[in-house]
Amino acid sequence: MSSERPLLDPSRVRSLFQQNRGGADFIAREVSTRMAERLQYIKLDPGVVLDAGSGAGHDLAQLKTRFARANLIALDTSDVALGACQVSQNMRSGPFFRLFEKQARTWRVCADIADLPLRSAVLDVIWSNLVLHWHGLPQSVFAEWRRCLKAGGLLMFSAFGPDTLREVRTAFAEIDGRPHTHAFTDMHDYGDMLVDAGFATPVMDMEMLTLTYAAPADLFGDVRRLGGNALLERRKGLLSREQGKRVARALDTTRGPDGRYRLSLEVLYGHAWAGVPRTTKDGRAIIRFDRDPDFAPEDRRLPR
Repeated sequence: MSSERPLLDPSRVRSLFQQNRGGADFIAREVSTRMAERLQYIKLDPGVVLDAGSGAGHDLAQLKTRFARANLIALDTSDVALGACQVSQNMRSGPFFRLFEKQARTWRVCADIADLPLRSAVLDVIWSNLVLHWHGLPQSVFAEWRRCLKAGGLLMFSAFGPDTLREVRTAFAEIDGRPHTHAFTDMHDYGDMLVDAGFATPVMDMEMLTLTYAAPADLFGDVRRLGGNALLERRKGLLSREQGKRVARALDTTRGPDGRYRLSLEVLYGHAWAGVPRTTKDGRAIIRFDRDPDFAPEDRRLPR
């Protein structure tokens, strides 16, 4: 379960995402495209869409195309990423672009995905691409997203699953027992968290992506660009020369018939609908009474 994972260091996460990780953006773009393919079967005309963990805003153009009349909120914990997002969007906002989108606006907000500066029940759609696994308490993220979604609103997200970076995890196990990669959450646990947070009919599925590399340095370069290590228990010092050789030898065992090094990414996809709230903020149960359409108050008057 997620509560048993090594805790992430929020300041370290923010620091990592303040840096330019552009070299591995192709992975997020590919996953975003696959998410969008799932979205095309869902009929929606939302008024407000949140891109939670927007980064440099690469998904905004796709969301604008899919939801042309919607107002978009690009939210990220990194002000540096949002700055890049602003430049990117300015490039797409010439006179022709504005002519046909006078009613739709885009806001950029710097905030934690588990602490949204939004009123309750103001969002129609939340979209989040490869961000959820960067938060140490995903259950609190789901609860916050449910708070801000209108009843019947849609949540669609992707995240890395437990088999992600398994080759790196196995290689580093040769030198010590400390964690060197995140212990990513299983999709069944995400499903349980969604139900607990008040989402209805959650759907989870997964697929494995495999990247191949000519040399270990290329592989580890992408691991760093994917975000690196933000664990509180992460090793702070450098490897010795001998330890580095042992890691390299262990990594050799993962090479395929073509001689290339492999890196596994387990990608989880999830979507769910915001259900009707069952409790108040202070935990009291909400009981609803459906009015009988045949009930006429004048027919039920008490005798005098």
